[in-house]
Amino acid sequence: MSLQGKFIVFDGCEGCGKSTQAALARDRMARELSLDVLLVRDPGTTRIGEQIRHILLNPDNAEMSMRAEMLLYMSARAQMMKEIIKPALDAGRTVLSDRFISSTLAYQLGGDGLTENEIRAIGDVAVNSRWPDLTIIFDLPVEMSGRRVRPKFMRDSSNSDPTTGLTDRIELRSRAYHEQVRQNYLQQAADANSKYRVIDASHAISDIHEEVWQVIRQSELYQ
Repeated sequence: MSLQGKFIVFDGCEGCGKSTQAALARDRMARELSLDVLLVRDPGTTRIGEQIRHILLNPDNAEMSMRAEMLLYMSARAQMMKEIIKPALDAGRTVLSDRFISSTLAYQLGGDGLTENEIRAIGDVAVNSRWPDLTIIFDLPVEMSGRRVRPKFMRDSSNSDPTTGLTDRIELRSRAYHEQVRQNYLQQAADANSKYRVIDASHAISDIHEEVWQVIRQSELYQ
């Protein structure tokens, strides 16, 4: 099976449904293709990564610079690549990631003067040159994505009551910022179309899932 040992990223703006689609794809790969699939979230998954995630998303950390933000994301990825992703890929597992460096190229690009070349260079160090084999971008107009976002950040990680969630630090940014994030995603896909696919995320969950499935089955990874 050609998807063994492959690394696929699900990415996009807030509320685009990427997490739902990643879980659906994982389950279908295991069920229909008998693949051993690992789904991770970025940042997070490792003990260190989850601590970094809390720092990054905590709305109390409003003074964080964009360069510090970018480096924290890369640190979480470095740990996850070393501890989880690379060993899984080497063992022939299929790895799906909910966000990855494509997020930084959308959310942090231009902040504090950050360039694409800087982000890619630091990202290459963080992931030891193991970039995704395929990145699927779920595209959604900002007005739709804003309506879908549900407060979910918890200051107290022991509190599991979803009604007490807060909007996280990134979600609190302006509509203009999120409009630029969307355009940054689309530009990435246009610049590297051989390893990117864009899917309209405004459709029904089941329809999007079928399109994701076709993208994966028709990609070079599956040939």
